[in-house]
Amino acid sequence: MARRIAFIGGGNMASAIIGGLLQQGFPVVHMDVVEPWADARARLDRDFQLTAHAQADAFLAEADMIVWAVKPQMFKEAAAAVAGFNSRAVHLSVMAGIPSDSIARATGNERVIRTMPNTPALIGKGMTALFARSAVTEADRQWATEILASTGATLWLSDEAQLDAVTALSGSGPAYMFFFMEAMTETGVRMGLPREQAYQLAVATFIGAGELARASTEPPEVLRQRVTSKGGTTYAAITSMEASGVKDAFVQAMLAAQKRAQELGQEFGS
Repeated sequence: MARRIAFIGGGNMASAIIGGLLQQGFPVVHMDVVEPWADARARLDRDFQLTAHAQADAFLAEADMIVWAVKPQMFKEAAAAVAGFNSRAVHLSVMAGIPSDSIARATGNERVIRTMPNTPALIGKGMTALFARSAVTEADRQWATEILASTGATLWLSDEAQLDAVTALSGSGPAYMFFFMEAMTETGVRMGLPREQAYQLAVATFIGAGELARASTEPPEVLRQRVTSKGGTTYAAITSMEASGVKDAFVQAMLAAQKRAQELGQEFGS
């Protein structure tokens, strides 16, 4: 019989995993979701024909894996409601900041896998880093890899502290890309392009540059140098950004994201 998976929270990341599982052929009748918001339950029913539960109950005792997909500030409340129904499951967290120690303590279970995915998982193009506590079995790790591989690429870490850096880099990273796309689009309009065309050009540029970087064995600085002829248009743009301290500001922004991830663990995971 298929193993059972229960999701605590039915938002975007849970939906991405559910969609991936369904594409793998995992039966919807072997999935449960605890989702207090009626609108979110209705969406799960509409999108996946999955009837979600408004609150935790004894059905959670049948779960082989419990996926924690609530906001960090909701974890303690959700964990209190789930307590007593989760002794045999492996726990997989997609929450930002909450340490595995806190999850193990709140659930009474040492089989905890902590992850950091990102939103491109919604279309199967995500990047997820994972960390497993010592009690997690090799079979648990393999199952977690199979589940999250349906949402994109996966990367196992040996040090949990690195997840805060992952949060700042790839977890928050899509927002940085959208931020730059927004600026490029607005500037394109300012320079005379129709907004739709400016946006199309910006999106295609990010996709193409990303694919070029992935296909290349050279580091990004070399790829950048190859399109930055001294005295040319790209050189003028890069020189302007360097003079404005764009790179340093970007570094500080990512460090701020890492710091906030650490703070979330201290605020909501202790």
